[in-house]
Amino acid sequence: MADKKNNNRKNNRNNDEDYNPRFRKMRKKVCPLCADKNLVLDYKNAEQLRKFVNDKGKILPRRATGACAKHQRDITLAVKRARQIAVLPYAEN
Repeated sequence: MADKKNNNRKNNRNNDEDYNPRFRKMRKKVCPLCADKNLVLDYKNAEQLRKFVNDKGKILPRRATGACAKHQRDITLAVKRARQIAVLPYAEN
């Protein structure tokens, strides 16, 4: 009886080579700008840019925002322009 239980556990692991019960596979993030074609990034829209900036005012990386490389460059440019015209702060106090 115990042999059957151990054998079943081994079989489950063989089906998936990266099987680890502690970690779940993360779903790949989709670029918010690619997903919504009508969404246009505007450096004058502070509420839109706050999604891509953390509470200290730093630009979030691609792995956090889920943006593709092309749109991450656009986000960075828009945030820097917004900082220049004082729509967004350089840093929070």
